[in-house]
Amino acid sequence: MIKTEKVLHLKSSKGRKVRVVREHYVREQVPCGSSICPAGCPNNGKLLSSDVTHYVVPDVGVVRDFLEILEFRELQGVVFTQTAYQIVQHTRGRRHYNRLRALLKDPRHDCVLFANEFQQDCYCPRDKGESQDKWHTRCVYHAAVWYFNHLAGLRPVVMLTEDCDAISECSALNSGVYVISTQEYLKSFWPDLQAAQDLYNSIAQTLQERESEGVEKVYTEHLPAEVLEAGIKSGRYIQGNLSVNKHRAQHEAFVRYEGSTSKNTELNSDVLINGMKHRNRAVHGDVVVIELLPRNEWKGRTMALTEGQGEERSQEDTQSQPMPTGRVVGVLQRNWREYVVSFPPLEEVQSQSRNSQKILVVPWDYRIPKIRISTQQAEALQDHRIIVRLDSWESTSVYPNGHCVRVLGKAGELETEIQTILMENCIHVPPFSEAQLREMPVNTEENPWQMDSSEVSSRRDLRDTHLVFSIDPKGCEDVDDTLSVRPLPGNRLELGVHIADVTHFVREGCLTDLEARSRATTYYLADRRYDMLPSVLSADLCSLLGGVDRYAISVLWELDAESLDVCMVWYGRTIIRSSYQLHYELAQSLLNGEEVEVPELAQLKGSQRDLKLAELLQALETLTRVARHLRAQRDKGGALELEGVEVRAQLDEEKNITALVPKQPLEVHETVAECMIYANHWVARKIQKSFPHQALLRHHPPPKQEFFSHLIESAKARGFSIDTRSNRALADSLERSVDPQDPLVNRLLRMMATQAMSNALYFSTGACAEEQYYHYGLALDRYTHFTSPIRRYADVIVHRLLIAAIQLEKEESQIKALASNKELEELAQHINNKNRAAQHAQTQSTELFQCLYFRDKDPQKDERCVADGVIYAVRANGFLVFIPQLLQYTLHWILSGLDFETAANSKHSSKAACWGKEEGSHLANSGFASLAAG
Repeated sequence: MIKTEKVLHLKSSKGRKVRVVREHYVREQVPCGSSICPAGCPNNGKLLSSDVTHYVVPDVGVVRDFLEILEFRELQGVVFTQTAYQIVQHTRGRRHYNRLRALLKDPRHDCVLFANEFQQDCYCPRDKGESQDKWHTRCVYHAAVWYFNHLAGLRPVVMLTEDCDAISECSALNSGVYVISTQEYLKSFWPDLQAAQDLYNSIAQTLQERESEGVEKVYTEHLPAEVLEAGIKSGRYIQGNLSVNKHRAQHEAFVRYEGSTSKNTELNSDVLINGMKHRNRAVHGDVVVIELLPRNEWKGRTMALTEGQGEERSQEDTQSQPMPTGRVVGVLQRNWREYVVSFPPLEEVQSQSRNSQKILVVPWDYRIPKIRISTQQAEALQDHRIIVRLDSWESTSVYPNGHCVRVLGKAGELETEIQTILMENCIHVPPFSEAQLREMPVNTEENPWQMDSSEVSSRRDLRDTHLVFSIDPKGCEDVDDTLSVRPLPGNRLELGVHIADVTHFVREGCLTDLEARSRATTYYLADRRYDMLPSVLSADLCSLLGGVDRYAISVLWELDAESLDVCMVWYGRTIIRSSYQLHYELAQSLLNGEEVEVPELAQLKGSQRDLKLAELLQALETLTRVARHLRAQRDKGGALELEGVEVRAQLDEEKNITALVPKQPLEVHETVAECMIYANHWVARKIQKSFPHQALLRHHPPPKQEFFSHLIESAKARGFSIDTRSNRALADSLERSVDPQDPLVNRLLRMMATQAMSNALYFSTGACAEEQYYHYGLALDRYTHFTSPIRRYADVIVHRLLIAAIQLEKEESQIKALASNKELEELAQHINNKNRAAQHAQTQSTELFQCLYFRDKDPQKDERCVADGVIYAVRANGFLVFIPQLLQYTLHWILSGLDFETAANSKHSSKAACWGKEEGSHLANSGFASLAAG
């Protein structure tokens, strides 16, 4: 090891240049990260593939400006130098740096980090008078030459740079080391990768036109990081997430703060950010720092439904009571993502591009401001949706600058709209790679999968002792869970919940596991689904199908047959064979005593069939009795019975929507749900006891009281009183709020209560106080997700924790936890984000198909376009309506010169859109209207 000095010229937070001299140690042995290394480097972890024809070494400028190109998985054998890595860390901000880190960590991308700064033959001190950019380029070139020589010329090395001088100077210096531009590399080595070439052209054009629009500032500068940090600590400033009102995106945004240290005792709600000036270049989703305005400048939420409507009314009429109002003084974290946009009308495009190729495009998400991009294809792509990324938003620019990534498709086409929904929710579900599929077991007619004899001997075999059956939606392929119930000697019952043992097939850290972790859930849309696991597992070997042997993880309770109290519980790995694969309607018909055919009994006749049917019916009835008891126990604790909203789009073979079908509630739904809740609760208790600080649980925080105002005032309008002080009080109030003459009233109130709820979230037990473990909606002190590992990654983690807890109990010795508290909490946040995205995507896809259903129908002639509705809120320029037939309760109807009475009796509406709870409301007495559903 050799000691030397490294001189750095850094810029302080206040903009001053600082010269820093640091000790720097270089050594001969530094891992190269190549799988074909002939020198025997101590390579650990990720290695470059040996299948590539060459290695690629991008210089600092390419990594800084064209990282998106290097993210294409087709580009393999990429060697990132420490020089480029550190420059990105110090100059491009946290978001860009985190993307580079994620790229290097991801085993699906064939790239490594080479510590050239610590390799003695690569380290290059800066020459006197040499510019920093030239020095960095020289460091990367030396690293490329060293890499080629180190591998004894086994692979040529291509250095990518945008420095024309470097290309001309270095191209012929060393045979086997080629110095070319990124554009030339893509054209020569990847001529068929058109998406990468288009992206390069878009970024290059944006870089050329990045010069400022002018020197006059449109917005105030953000405060330095140390000033923001000090202000947050002192309580002067408030940190939180910016949430823009999508119906008044130009005027209203709110900062939702968590655990703020602000000393202002008046802050009992979100802080209003009024207008774009006060928003100061912050974008929806950013983590911002705000300063409260003087109290005399506070404003209220606007009661008009959308911008441009009801503006003729006075401010007093259109605003609620003044609330804390502030302005953004800094952005701590940019949460920019890829945005789907479309071009403005052709006349606007022609006007904007007359003297420049810069065009203002309109995001699909109304909460995002218009984005300025450089393109020469605006007219050709007039009716298309494209994807853009934000690059910057300077204080001298009215709008942020970005660049085009790729064209998504023609607007209005089903596939384009579906891909738009996925992209807007940050859902990326490429086909499973060949490497991932190679990890999967084989199960074909020629080579059927068989259980391993050693695995069979290590599990509890339930195939001949238990009547196991599943109850799922009709046509379900990914059967996660099955049930069993049987009498035991001594006046006892055994209840069993048996869950697919996904962890047997998906080992932690394998490529399939990493892909499942990235997806976090299966995404269900109106016309399709995107599985978390490959189909050989999700629809076959892990699916607990009828009549086949499957691995499972089971929870078995021994219950008193009369009181149904738990006498004993057993957890472990099992082998099961499901005897019946029932769907909900069939199971409910059996319980109702109806004459229906069970497919598994179709081949049996006479007494044998009757005996089997009686056995199945007895099990279903016993299961129903147990489930009723479990529900009653939770009801005593304050469990809420809320009204869900689910409308299914019925499709024909060509995926054309033929009808909108509301889900019909059945008691058997609740029976299965109660058994799953019970299993989740007991597994949560088990893993939390074994791993007090490193277990993955799920809690449901109590909702904010202001979210109940809508519910309370609507109930008051019908003569009911709602107590929201606790879940038990709320449940009792809803139970009493029944109008015998109008059953819709209680249904609507329960839907409003559901809308007021906060989201249930996963968390690591080491990150929360024990009193925060409580699940408000289910009234349980411990809860997790264990019962759906085929479609939820959280359940996979819980399965691993449960198996580790069982091993810990058997071996009576400490077992290393599967993940640290910090790692588990980060993973929990990732899963929470993906689950939220999945819910939004499912809702938006259903709304898309509802639009398609009504698109070609005439509301004056087609009776399907007319439905009864309940007006449950009145605003400054419109009202909100619940349509029972479609289970739509968040539609609002804009009034255009009509008074409420006229509009309420009209079969036409000028516009309809979704309305979120964050908007607040001013309620009036409910009324009824016959409204056009289209």
